[in-house]
Amino acid sequence: MPGSFCRIGMSDKKMDFPQPRSAKSFGFKHIIYEKKGHRATVTMNRPDVLNCLDFPTLCELHQAFEDVSWDDEIRVMVLTGAGDRAFCTGADLKEQSRSCLDKPNAYWKWMGKFIEVHEKMRNIGKPTVARLNGMVVGGGNEMNISCDLAIAADDIIIKQVGAARGSVAAAGATQWLPLIVGDRRAREILFLCEDIPAKKALEWGLVNEVVPREKLDEAVDAMCAKLIDKLPECMRYTKQQINYWRDMSWHQTIGHARDWLSIHNRAPEVHEGVAAFVEKRPVDYGKVRKNNVE
Repeated sequence: MPGSFCRIGMSDKKMDFPQPRSAKSFGFKHIIYEKKGHRATVTMNRPDVLNCLDFPTLCELHQAFEDVSWDDEIRVMVLTGAGDRAFCTGADLKEQSRSCLDKPNAYWKWMGKFIEVHEKMRNIGKPTVARLNGMVVGGGNEMNISCDLAIAADDIIIKQVGAARGSVAAAGATQWLPLIVGDRRAREILFLCEDIPAKKALEWGLVNEVVPREKLDEAVDAMCAKLIDKLPECMRYTKQQINYWRDMSWHQTIGHARDWLSIHNRAPEVHEGVAAFVEKRPVDYGKVRKNNVE
């Protein structure tokens, strides 16, 4: 579609059947997409804003994930963030303030693309590894837990922030955290919105391995080598079977979450949470509580 961020296929001819492309041919601006041997690496490349997700970035991620799924030479995909400060910090709140706040239809469209990115990655047909190189926050943690496995540097933190910032982490976290860490720990993560250090994340099962930062790439390489040396058809169907409980919770809730979050976009709680972020100040919880008293 002319003008779309999400053009699919070759730019100079019609694509008649799913065909992988060279990573460089996409010319991505917001992510780095690389293929080497049997591994693909997708890097969210907005380090100046802690690799947060705006709409163009989501569209590029979707295209890259689709290409990975179509490339039979690729047997594993690594997802990471540029720099050493952040893996991903979720939605770009400046974009949300500018383009989505008080605009339910606009948010509904943005959320639709975020959902599609998760769907494409979860159904990519090969194992995915999150390389956690920095803070993992909000929707960034949902990107983390959408991957099959995760390896973290020992100095990173993980946290959800929705209940503290005017949102609900219903694009993966509310559905999958109870499956990953158990009900009580999921409630602690989602209610308190506190930092989870790497060591605790490992103990709770949020990550598979924690290593010194200087050993992160070595550990990811080792994990990928093990995954590559497996039978691809059996691996794909094993992943499909393991996804059963995630798929059930996701598909029974995500459509409702998309509509509710779009409508809730007009709520005073959202205004205060986004304004506090943009103005770089604490959320005024007392003001919100007072306004909620009828």
